[in-house]
Amino acid sequence: MSQINEQPQSKRTPAEWVTFSAASFILATVVGLVGYTWLNDKHEPPILSVSNKQTIREIDGQFYVPFEVVNTGGETAESIQIMAQLRINGGVEETGDMQIDFLSSGEKEKGAFIFSHDPRQGQLTIRVSSYKLP
Repeated sequence: MSQINEQPQSKRTPAEWVTFSAASFILATVVGLVGYTWLNDKHEPPILSVSNKQTIREIDGQFYVPFEVVNTGGETAESIQIMAQLRINGGVEETGDMQIDFLSSGEKEKGAFIFSHDPRQGQLTIRVSSYKLP
């Protein structure tokens, strides 16, 4: 006699279907997000702007000048160099510089320069002087 190997057809249980559906949904979501990011990625360089719209504070004879740097471009910037220069009566009285490690697209960073002369008595310039790409 010959033996016939019959294997019963396996049916998936409801738990297996739920697990399969959840895993498929997660995979489709990840693939969709990667595709969306790839298609909508701004291929622009960093666009850095600095503003000092806040009030200058005087504490113990020191003048604190707050500022904010914003990256409105598409890429991340590293080693952002911010420079401040205070001119009084046409001469440079004080300068300051600060470095910010990195700014992603849409990110903001705040800081302050500290001067011993009152910046309201002269011309204060705060600007981004350099950055590098990662």
